[in-house]
Amino acid sequence: QELTAHVIGYVGRIDEDDMEKLNKSDYLGSTHIGKLGVEKSYEDVLHGHVGHEQVEINAQGRIVARDLPGSATPDPGKNIYLTLDISLQKIAAKALQGKRGAIVAIDPNNGNVLALVSSPAYDPNLFVNGIDAITYDVLLHSRDAPLLNRALQGKYPPGSTIKPFLAVAALANGIRAPDDDFWCPGWYALKGNAHHYRDWKKEGHGHVNLRYAIMQSCDVYFYSLANDPGITRLHDALTDFGFGKKTGIDIGNESNGMVPSPEWKRKTYNQPWYAGETLIAGIGQGMILSTPLQLATATAALANHGKLIPPQLVYAEKDIITGAVAVQGRKPSRQIRMYDPSYWKIISDAMIEVVHGEFGTARRSGLNAPYRFAGKTGTSQLIGIAQNEEYRKEETPEEFQDHALFIAYAPAEAPQIAVAIIVENGGSGSGSAAPIARILFDHYLLKQPPG
Repeated sequence: QELTAHVIGYVGRIDEDDMEKLNKSDYLGSTHIGKLGVEKSYEDVLHGHVGHEQVEINAQGRIVARDLPGSATPDPGKNIYLTLDISLQKIAAKALQGKRGAIVAIDPNNGNVLALVSSPAYDPNLFVNGIDAITYDVLLHSRDAPLLNRALQGKYPPGSTIKPFLAVAALANGIRAPDDDFWCPGWYALKGNAHHYRDWKKEGHGHVNLRYAIMQSCDVYFYSLANDPGITRLHDALTDFGFGKKTGIDIGNESNGMVPSPEWKRKTYNQPWYAGETLIAGIGQGMILSTPLQLATATAALANHGKLIPPQLVYAEKDIITGAVAVQGRKPSRQIRMYDPSYWKIISDAMIEVVHGEFGTARRSGLNAPYRFAGKTGTSQLIGIAQNEEYRKEETPEEFQDHALFIAYAPAEAPQIAVAIIVENGGSGSGSAAPIARILFDHYLLKQPPG
């Protein structure tokens, strides 16, 4: 039950709030209702509708006529089928090893959700007949937050996983050409400002172009890439990929995330937007927040060259009387701006280098793979570091250590699966998150059990 708790949800006793929203006649014989997840979103389908019979009785109270006009036969609830690959779901949950985090896997060809894991999970059976106050209080205030559906509601700085999306927009808008040469000394400074915005590689990357900047995750390159168009165009590029708004998944209860803008900051904090904040946004830090589901959906759009497909969990409904199966309708997809097809290939090739290139940040995860996959590592920094200080993991309490992220799709040439992985306080994306993607891909594509 815990394996799919954050997907299926649970049923619970009907309470006063429920009765105010329900058709009471439909629930006269019911004591429970879907409270969360699929159970809630598809309550009408699963529950069905009661019937009623109009009859005529005589003075003695005996029925003399049945099925008069106005009678209605009962409509039993239907069975529903999910898009989940349950073996992939099991392996994804196992791969997180109980750590706080989330994994979302999507078929980029149709938006089917293949796996959706939020860790740690909880036992939904506790809620069916009413959970006791002590147990609920423990769950509610646990540091691990098991009740939080991290995949849909967890909001994280996407870190460097945001770079491929900004790169394709930069190509399309003429901000960068693929072979533009850029010098990275290990820091970037705004004109007239002495503050150095540092790269993760202290000594710098030297001469880089777009492909190398993605492969090595060069921060300085992306500081510059963000600064040139400014925050408004950066905002527009990210929202075009679905960041900052709900994906429209069919179980609802998801977060919008956040893509900041000068207007938003003025309205929210009554403060102006600063140029330094644009630089930080260019590497997925600062005020930018994304859910794992948004990241997976956007990664699927990279995989299929710009088709943004709303993710879906319910595949079909089955009438238990007739046996007829009806495939669930789909929300319309949207084509991200009609970029030159070559731009998508440039980004894909760069993400392949992340995994299979000699200097790729996730090259260990791609070793000896019988297929090629495209990926991007990311790290979410949770605490500020002074100009002349360095981050030392061993001196940082676990709850303040960096989050590890990885996005990827496979096979690179004809994608069948796209994933977004976050391991809270996991350190580097290459060390904690990317190996999980390899496990998932090996299982899904090669039908291999986890090693």
